Amino acid sequence: MNHFSATGLICMRGGRMVFAGLDFAVGSGQALLLVGPNGSGKSSLLRLMSGLARPVEGAISWNGDAIADDPEQHAARLHYVGHLDAVKPSLTVAENLAAWVELRGMGGDVARGLNRFGLLPLADMPARLLSAGQRRRLALARIVASPAALWLLDEPTVALDRKSVAALEAAVAEHLGSGGAVVLSSNVDVGLVDPIVLRIDDFTSLDGAAVDDFLLDGVA
Repeated sequence: MNHFSATGLICMRGGRMVFAGLDFAVGSGQALLLVGPNGSGKSSLLRLMSGLARPVEGAISWNGDAIADDPEQHAARLHYVGHLDAVKPSLTVAENLAAWVELRGMGGDVARGLNRFGLLPLADMPARLLSAGQRRRLALARIVASPAALWLLDEPTVALDRKSVAALEAAVAEHLGSGGAVVLSSNVDVGLVDPIVLRIDDFTSLDGAAVDDFLLDGVA
């Protein structure tokens, strides 16, 4: 059983407080749903969770070990899908996915990823010709094509039609059923069953205090 958690997270962005005193915990077979208004810090929290950014204070751990102690190992255990689709326009759809699987070096199944998100008919199409929804489906195909215990998904339904949202929901359900963990930000229904809900704006009561004010108050 895996356990992903954090205590006392403080996040600053552009010299402003994003959130403070934030805790979370999610384990094998569980989904953590991040909700809150635009700008409340959902994307910032996911970047902290991925190791792409670090908190001003607080610690994030995997099975009790701080992720900052071994960032490469943490990167190997997760998939992070952000706002940018990270698609190379010069490669075909299948080549994009194959390159990702090879880069991770953990085995995988390109055809499975393509099939899950209805991309098999587009496998040989140059990615530069894809629509916004098709690019998003290709980005999401990565989470199915290669294994990872933790999925971090930032507004994954953007640009998706209903059929593609259903494919995502099925992929998430299968991942949770096999003991994986998912952290997902969304303000729309994504079909999660009994998720742990974390309201980011519950941790933004300082209302964007400046860094200097924050430090002077002795919080950090």
